[in-house]
Amino acid sequence: MTEPSVETHDPEAAPDSDVFSAAAQHEQVVFASDEESGLRAIVAIHSTALGPALGGTRFHPYPTTAAALADVLELSRGMTYKAALAGLDLGGGKAVIVGDPARDKSEALLRAYGRFVQSLGGRYLTACDVGTYSADMDQVARECSFVTGRTVAHGGAGDSSVLTAYGVFQGMRAAAEVAWGNPSLAGRTVGVAGVGKVGRHLVGHLLEDGADVVVADVSDAAVRSLRSEHPRVRVVDSTDALVRSPLDVYAPCALGGALDDDVVEVLTARVVCGAANNQLAHPGIEKVLADRGVLYAPDYCVNAGGLIQVADELEGFVFERAKQRAEGILDTTRRVFELAERDGVPPAVAADRLAEQRLREVGRLRGIWLPGS
Repeated sequence: MTEPSVETHDPEAAPDSDVFSAAAQHEQVVFASDEESGLRAIVAIHSTALGPALGGTRFHPYPTTAAALADVLELSRGMTYKAALAGLDLGGGKAVIVGDPARDKSEALLRAYGRFVQSLGGRYLTACDVGTYSADMDQVARECSFVTGRTVAHGGAGDSSVLTAYGVFQGMRAAAEVAWGNPSLAGRTVGVAGVGKVGRHLVGHLLEDGADVVVADVSDAAVRSLRSEHPRVRVVDSTDALVRSPLDVYAPCALGGALDDDVVEVLTARVVCGAANNQLAHPGIEKVLADRGVLYAPDYCVNAGGLIQVADELEGFVFERAKQRAEGILDTTRRVFELAERDGVPPAVAADRLAEQRLREVGRLRGIWLPGS
């Protein structure tokens, strides 16, 4: 396995100067490979000003190393802001493993990845993300001390999607309060794009609150599983059809970049609030949303429940304590909307300002977290 280093450049990514400009804004970017297990991974540590960097491991078949690098850089930056806005003493990091989890995931690969994370000495704490599960973290933990999101059987917090969905629901309640004067989704039509780990739990909260739910997912199996549990849910055949249908709320809960120019142009919803990371496809799209009268609940603000859940594991996991902390996302989202209204800026800008204020005021003077700090 390769030794970690602060600056590691990959030749496939060299043509993209924007990627390396983003990498230069990170504390540490490390590539890892292990020929025998097939591991190809990247860990990006954006900031440890508030504490060690915590972020999930995404297992995804990226078309190029450059694409994997761009994703991990953007995701890790988002984790810095997410932890800061959630009031956690943690920094922002993320990891990606390049490959098809259905085909390439193995005990050998996960344990090789665990040895790699261990070599970073605790500056990066890993957890689940798209393509990885609590059982995978148990395997990683066989080689690594810096793992959260493990199964309950191994003393962990279990599936972090539970409180991710709960936090998104709280953020949606705050958005409903601004849009319609009542923090409830009762009688509202909510479109959920992606009903995997998080989306499925979110649908349950919405139905319990009295919402009418419409869903779309590329996985027929995920839709069938959801309908077996919630037969009241309506299904459309594509995300494009979903965003064009009459909605009060649109909840993107799949991969990033969900809010691009084409989607925003046809979107019918008054509110956008979902679990996906990095929903804004490009800078400036947040202003387009605001100009069209769409209230956007910033993704890293409302989807912080999973981070709160796995962070609680570091203290010895207590579900009710973590759930109570995740419920605070309601008030945090309210603060974002209040600041946006006061300063006349989109909520995405207001969320960044609140996170950056905490990074300035609370961040460690030495700037980075080192093992033993």
